[in-house]
Amino acid sequence: MTTETGTVRGARPTGNGPRNGNGPAAGTPRARGPLGRMREKRKQAAWGYLFIAPAILLFALMGVYTIIYGFSLSFAQWNGFWPEWHWKGFKNYTDLLGGSPTYWPIVKKAATNTLWVVIGVPLLTVLVAFPLALVLNSVKRFQGVLRSIYFLPYVTTGIAVYFAWNYILEPGGAINLLLKTVGLGSLQEPQGWLGNPHTALPTMIVVMVWSAVPVAMLLYLTGLQSLDGSLLEAAQIDGAGWLRSTTTIVWPLMKPITVVVILLNVRDSLQGFQSFLIMTNGGPGDSTSVLGLETYRLAFLNELSPTLGLASALGWLLFIAALVVAFINQRAMRRMG
Repeated sequence: MTTETGTVRGARPTGNGPRNGNGPAAGTPRARGPLGRMREKRKQAAWGYLFIAPAILLFALMGVYTIIYGFSLSFAQWNGFWPEWHWKGFKNYTDLLGGSPTYWPIVKKAATNTLWVVIGVPLLTVLVAFPLALVLNSVKRFQGVLRSIYFLPYVTTGIAVYFAWNYILEPGGAINLLLKTVGLGSLQEPQGWLGNPHTALPTMIVVMVWSAVPVAMLLYLTGLQSLDGSLLEAAQIDGAGWLRSTTTIVWPLMKPITVVVILLNVRDSLQGFQSFLIMTNGGPGDSTSVLGLETYRLAFLNELSPTLGLASALGWLLFIAALVVAFINQRAMRRMG
């Protein structure tokens, strides 16, 4: 017997319908509880760790292990071929900081030169890069082309650039020839700009600034293009000229970028030695000797002398100095802000 809807009384529900009015349909997955969701998250996390495991292992091998190994070596005496290290404790550090009549004069002269580089390169980079960014930001046509030209020194191979600078700065190079052509022959350097102990270090600072300006200029240009134009318009309405607007509005807003530029150049000035190694090798005499170059010499150019520990200790002293300079710079910039 059927009802008005045609359903037979007492018939069992088919497998496609719900078992009761509140239960889920047969064949549909049951809703996961908190435990199921937790297992799913753990499974996803395990897959994530599995994918990044090669990078972590590589960093642990090439990074953490190397750091620990180098720090341990700074307390030892070794030439790279002895079967065992000879432990010396803090003697490597005390020798470098005045305890050795052999190494202290070398480190002292290199530290003095490095200090000049650390001061000169960041300061000159800011003084050159910021005005260049202002000029490039005001140019409406060929801005992309000019930006590429300014950035060219950074992407050019370093070794080739250093050799090119050597040719330019030698006695018969382009600098002396240009000075003679424009009637400033009295300013020529007969020994070359890298052959005179009085001009070698300032010349190297100029070369480092030349290679550092492109990145700093692009950072400043990015900051200038992100400024709110209404600020400058309001200043112009109030009667402020271009110079006043730049010094009182634009420059203060560029201070975070200036901090980044200074820190990058301080790091490169403390740790960089490639340009000094290729162009001067610390000469003439020790006029361009820097701490990074002396670290390299102690490690690889000391005729198998047991100075690898000294080189490692000097490297760690450079690292500490970089941290101190970065901290001082950040505090100074905060107070200026």
